[in-house]
Amino acid sequence: MPGIETGITGGFALLILLVVGIIFILYLVPIPLWIAAWASGAYVGLFTLIGMRLRRVPPGTVVTARISAVKAGLDISINDLEAHYLAGGNVVRVVNAMISADKANIPLPFKRAAAIDLAGRDVLEAVKMSVIPKVIETPKIAAVAKDGIQLIAVSRVTVRTNIDRLVGGAGEETVIARVGEGMVSTIGSAATHKNVLENPDHISKHVLGKGLDAGTAYEILSIDIADVDVGENIGAKLQIDQANADKQIAQAKAEERRAMAVALEQEMRARVVEAEAEVPRAMAEAFRQGNLGIMDYYRMKNVQADTDMRQSIAGTGEEPGSSQKK
Repeated sequence: MPGIETGITGGFALLILLVVGIIFILYLVPIPLWIAAWASGAYVGLFTLIGMRLRRVPPGTVVTARISAVKAGLDISINDLEAHYLAGGNVVRVVNAMISADKANIPLPFKRAAAIDLAGRDVLEAVKMSVIPKVIETPKIAAVAKDGIQLIAVSRVTVRTNIDRLVGGAGEETVIARVGEGMVSTIGSAATHKNVLENPDHISKHVLGKGLDAGTAYEILSIDIADVDVGENIGAKLQIDQANADKQIAQAKAEERRAMAVALEQEMRARVVEAEAEVPRAMAEAFRQGNLGIMDYYRMKNVQADTDMRQSIAGTGEEPGSSQKK
């Protein structure tokens, strides 16, 4: 019948609406979570839980973190936890860090833990490092002693977290850089490389006494020299390079002097040629003025021919006794 079918359809729709409404109410009001908080002694009101749902804060995360804190003897308000979550923090990690710090007798208030977490650092890992120090191994650091011998050293730095300076403090890179600088300075001030090899602990003592952890997020507990190797003889290499440079400079100066001597020789030859070119003119002028006669000219020619012949004989070795002269 049409009336009965309409009533069945309406009842079924009402049932669906009722089920949906119950599911929505149970989602909006997490009764099991409210009961768990009440039974654990970390009571949270129903309206507070509903407000978390409306503010898109997962009640399970915040309430579970509060229950853990209360069970560990820490009094953290639900508003602080909710505010930290809304600020983008990790509520569970902050609470776990505070619990670990409390068990290790390390003072860590909620505001400081929240600030460390919001700064992007792992607050739980920082607390663990405060309890169990961390060993940082520096890369190979090369330095030269006063005798010119290069030493290559590796050190291990034992550090623990300084929670008070964790926000705004420098990280591991700064610690490694400062330790490396101290090692280079200490090795460079050594008279000989043998002194460093005999007493490598002098490096760690000298570096540790400089207070290299100032302004960092860590406290340096010890610096241990793990390995020291002998490298190149930098002093001898520098001397060789300097000697080669001096040699090149000397060669350049010698080449300059040789070039100047060659230029001077060519200039003198040019003057000789120029002077020889003036001889015929002078002879012609002497003939015109009567200072030179024909017989004088022929005698000069005979002497010149005789000189050329003697030079030719001396050059071929035909003159007696020329071999002894050679």
